[in-house]
Amino acid sequence: MDYIRRIRSLREDNDYTQREVAALLNVGQRTYADYEYGKTRIPLESMIKLAKFYNVDMNYICGVSDVRASFLSNK
Repeated sequence: MDYIRRIRSLREDNDYTQREVAALLNVGQRTYADYEYGKTRIPLESMIKLAKFYNVDMNYICGVSDVRASFLSNK
């Protein structure tokens, strides 16, 4: 699973709307939708913010790992 599908899955699993997550990232809903559809690359700073928000490791949110470790985990 790549990061595009991962950020959408995390949002849906946590029952957030695109508008709510967009507000967290200080972008418009359309911009966030473009992130989820792969039309626009999500900035690294936003990926970090999402990882912190969902409390998941960057390797997980980026699709590098399927292990859902917490953000600050040293594992």
